[in-house]
Amino acid sequence: MTFVTNPPSAHTATAVVPADTPPARYLTAALYKFVDLPDYQALREPLLACCEAHQVKGTLLLASEGINGTIAGPEAGVRAVLAHLHADPRLATLQHKEAWADKPPFLRMKVRLKKEIVTLRVPELDPNKTVGQYVKPQDWNALLADPSVVLIDTRNDYEVVIGTFKGAINPNIKTFTELPAWLDAQPALQGPNKPKVAMFCTGGIRCEKSTALMKMHGFDEVYHLEGGILKYLEEIPPEQSTWEGECFVFDERVSVGHGLQPGPYGLCRSCRWPLSAEDKASPHYVKGVSCPQCHDKRTPEEKAHLAERQRQVELAEARGEVHVGARLHHHHEH
Repeated sequence: MTFVTNPPSAHTATAVVPADTPPARYLTAALYKFVDLPDYQALREPLLACCEAHQVKGTLLLASEGINGTIAGPEAGVRAVLAHLHADPRLATLQHKEAWADKPPFLRMKVRLKKEIVTLRVPELDPNKTVGQYVKPQDWNALLADPSVVLIDTRNDYEVVIGTFKGAINPNIKTFTELPAWLDAQPALQGPNKPKVAMFCTGGIRCEKSTALMKMHGFDEVYHLEGGILKYLEEIPPEQSTWEGECFVFDERVSVGHGLQPGPYGLCRSCRWPLSAEDKASPHYVKGVSCPQCHDKRTPEEKAHLAERQRQVELAEARGEVHVGARLHHHHEH
């Protein structure tokens, strides 16, 4: 088979706190569900009010096709927001993934109205009607052992570069919206004899759309990893795993490995490329300003702005505060 790829291009009263008191723990809940929500605009204000009332922060996206996002806060607060969502019969079966953090992962709460909860820009596609076949993590290896299966990584280039499944094809896309054109350009995926296709992404949401797209294009046997890479790394022991490297995540951990242990990567605050120790040793790496991937893509003015932002971040850290510019706000794509 021939595949065409592009080259990678609040103040509080003073209190005495014992030194050995553990830091407050924050519960993070990542969630998505494709479901018809024609009244999604009316859901925004009550949802935002619930989050704010319970000191929950993060980003939630609402669209007519469903809900997607990640929230974090005190455990009781996050549970209250999840209960609010589950009270809607259409979201009664909404599932989420949990993680714990010692620092608040998000600085503010946003509930955004969108055309799509993950942007693909194929208007006629409806994951609520047609989708590929789910494969549980424990059955994934057996599927990939079939030599006739074409395995496609649907994530962006900066995610794939630090880890993927053995034998997976990397489309080298910068955004999910580039995937349909890449698929159309693959000779091995055209013609009457359609191969079996398996697709995967970080948490499963992209594959709801990418497999629906394949079904729309006449592929009968289309599979996707239920729960995404994160569920696989959580459930499959390293010695049985066909995953190689780390999995990029859209939070302060940057990457995780087997057992969802945080990985060794940093993040370029200029271009969000994951940085290895070698990258950080490069003369092109300037913390908060540039890295080997983007050093030649920034103007002197942009670099000066980024350097000033980094200076403000470090001043805020020295004062024990969190500077708004210290964190990157990505589009959530679980």
